[in-house]
Amino acid sequence: MRMKIEIRKNDTVRVIAGRDKGQTGRVLEVLPETNRLIVENVNKMKKHVRPNPAKQIRGGILEEAGPIHVSNVALICSECGPTRIKHQRMAGGAKGKGKTVRACAKCGKGLD
Repeated sequence: MRMKIEIRKNDTVRVIAGRDKGQTGRVLEVLPETNRLIVENVNKMKKHVRPNPAKQIRGGILEEAGPIHVSNVALICSECGPTRIKHQRMAGGAKGKGKTVRACAKCGKGLD
């Protein structure tokens, strides 16, 4: 089942469950079709690569960041740490129409 992912590329997140619990990293990629994220230096996986001199690839064993489920991470607020996300409507515009932004659920500070 697809759900709306509130975490975006370049957000800072903390892993709250799994073998990498407690680690912090930047989101490199969002995979909405599988509800997963690729987070920098989290869920490291080894990949065996064949050498290819034509493409300047040496070969060997590389470490890459693997995907992690969205439910296992929490967005980090600069003031209060890991938090959930709420939506706030910014003031302005005609007839009370404003832009909706992501905000920290604890302190209410805008995250965008």
